[in-house]
Order: sequence, then structure tokens, then C-alpha cells
Amino acid sequence: MSVWITGANGFIGRHLARALADAGQTVHGIGHGAIPDAERQCVGLQSWLNGEIDAANLSSLASAQGLPEAIFHLAGGSSVGFSIAQPFEDFSRTVVSTARLLEWLRGVAPDRRLIVASSAAVYGTGRDGPISEDTTPAPMSPYGQHKRIAEHLCESFAATFGIRSVVARLFSVYGPHLRKQLLWDVCTRLEQGDETLVLGGTGSEMRDWTDVRDIVRLLTRLREWPQPQPFWVINGGAGRGTSVAEVVATLVRHWGNDVTVRYSGNARAGDPSSLIADDKVLRRLNFDWQVPIDKGIADYVAWFKERAH
Repeated sequence: MSVWITGANGFIGRHLARALADAGQTVHGIGHGAIPDAERQCVGLQSWLNGEIDAANLSSLASAQGLPEAIFHLAGGSSVGFSIAQPFEDFSRTVVSTARLLEWLRGVAPDRRLIVASSAAVYGTGRDGPISEDTTPAPMSPYGQHKRIAEHLCESFAATFGIRSVVARLFSVYGPHLRKQLLWDVCTRLEQGDETLVLGGTGSEMRDWTDVRDIVRLLTRLREWPQPQPFWVINGGAGRGTSVAEVVATLVRHWGNDVTVRYSGNARAGDPSSLIADDKVLRRLNFDWQVPIDKGIADYVAWFKERAH
């Protein structure tokens, strides 16, 4: 059985490709970045097309490999900061790539299922406690706005053309091989021997931290579950809030250094104070989150320390 992953060269994409290949799937990828053959095979990709998500490249991939049974659409912007610094580029990565993919599906493969990675950033700020899927989105950054526009496109193509898509609003995904964001930054400074860490924000910001291995399990299950309607939105969060300060303290403990951590009190632009999923839909579907945050962070620290060897 053949599946495609757009953005397969990214953090989640590489984990997903390996898991699908290990499950006996034939996995083809398309997106940006060169992947040497040995590395491609290690990731689990049967083939890799380095290029834009557009009709020409999608048709080229289909001509060479045949149409897929399903497409995981992971291509798009992945950073609030980048979207603020380069909003048009973020729009192109997220919105334009989604529009091109949907239009190609409409003309070539309208019966294929699409699993789309969106973000909890669409919910915006001012949310205390768990956020359900029927909460009215109010994104506060270009990143969140662009994810929301991509969702609207999927909804429109489902209603008008019957293109089935399920959108997973992912919360704070972390795990081995993530080379950006909080855990990477803190580990980098610990490796450098910093004795005092001054971090942005207050430390009280609440996030729903989800290990990438659980997210991969969720995405693969979303392809398998019966879809209740042509356009379906589901939260990709565990329903457990952990503060930034707790996560940093856990990371420092597993690292083993005695350091002082302080917070500047200055919130980053576009950064909500709380993003926690209401996971009742996943609980009804009997999806279980298998990687507790303490183990996930311990594994991340172990990977970081071993990565250069």
C-alpha cells in the first residue's frame, strides 16, 4: 500500500515515514531539501522528490510511483517567529502548498484521503483550560492565521468537490531530532556550560506537550478511523497542561547540571499564555497517549547528548 508525505524531510515527517515503512507501507515523499540515498532509506522513504508542492511535481511523482492510497500533508510553516519575520514566505509554504495540493487532488485523485497537520495556534489567546474543537478560532500570529486559512481551503474542497480531509490541530510536539524551540535551545546552552539560564516569558505559560512518537501514532490512526464527515477536525493534544517552568526544570534534572533558571517576564509576540487540548474526542476513539512527559524529556536529553557520536 502506497502513501505520500508532503514535508517528509521535516521533524514530524521523518518520524512518520519511518513508522509507516516499518509497518509495511511504501512511502514516497515530496518537499524541500536534498536527502542522500542512504539517508532516504534510513528515513524509510522509497522515493523523494525535492521540490515545490505543485501540479507538475505531484503529477511527476504519480507518473513514477502511481497514485497513493492516502496523503499526509505536513508541508507548511512551522514557526511563529518565522511567520512574523517573513509572513509572505510562511503564507506560501502553508496556504499556497495546500491550495495546490487540493486542486491537484480535485483533478487527478478526488477519492484519495488527505490527513492534514494543522496547529493549535489557530485557537489564539485568552483560552483558560482545555480547548475543544468547536471553539471559535482566533489566531494571533501569521502562523496561526495561515494554518486557519489552509483549514478553510480543506473545508471548502470537501463541501464543493467531496475531497475528504481530516485536520489534526497539533499542540506542542517535541521529541528526538527536533532541532529548534525550547528544548533544543535549553540543551544547547547546557551543553555550552551556562550556569544561569535567562529565558523569555514568565515560565507559567501552559502547553500540552506531546511526544512525536505519539503524534505519529495519532496520524496513522486518523488514516484508519472511519471519517464521520468529509471534513473533520480533531485536536492532537493529550489534554494535560504542563508549564514551561516545569518542562525546563525536568530537562535540567535529566541533564544533570546545577543551573539557575530565570524568566524575563517578556512574552514573545504571537505566543498565547495557555494552549491545552480538550481530548474527549480522542478518548471516545480509545486513543491512548503512551509517552509521559518525564520519559519524553529524558529521551530527548539522551538523544541530544548522543547526536554527535
